[in-house]
Amino acid sequence: MIFAIFVALWYTYSNRMAMSYTHIKILMADDDPEDIELIEEHIKLVEPTAKLDKFVDGRSAYEYLRSQPDNDLPSLIILDYNMPGLNGSQLLSSLKSANRYKSIPKIVLSGSSAVQFKDECLKNGATEYIVKPDNIKDVHDLAKRLVSLAGNGR
Repeated sequence: MIFAIFVALWYTYSNRMAMSYTHIKILMADDDPEDIELIEEHIKLVEPTAKLDKFVDGRSAYEYLRSQPDNDLPSLIILDYNMPGLNGSQLLSSLKSANRYKSIPKIVLSGSSAVQFKDECLKNGATEYIVKPDNIKDVHDLAKRLVSLAGNGR
């Protein structure tokens, strides 16, 4: 019986360690603090060691990215489409011209399902354009997808 418990605990631990990503650093820019908090909470449930750098506008996110050395860039960039300063698409366009950001997955999360916004963001370098989920299960599924992208991105 003790051996069976040990094996079950070891199996659970080893699977968790295999799923754990190291050095996940995510930049998230969204002018809605509640959206940032909700996504961050679920990312941390999926990957407790993930580090999130959060910004409420595109311009401050852009300045932060420009100030970072190449070896400290995020492994994933998440942008809201509609932000003050620079919107998500404008920020993508600014990043597109620099080779140092090319390997980083860039996700636009938006409340809008407008095709023209999606096409614009994809043209400007977004990896994906995702309409913000409206229920907790979908938020958690999104967090799993984001962590996977961050873990595979760099």
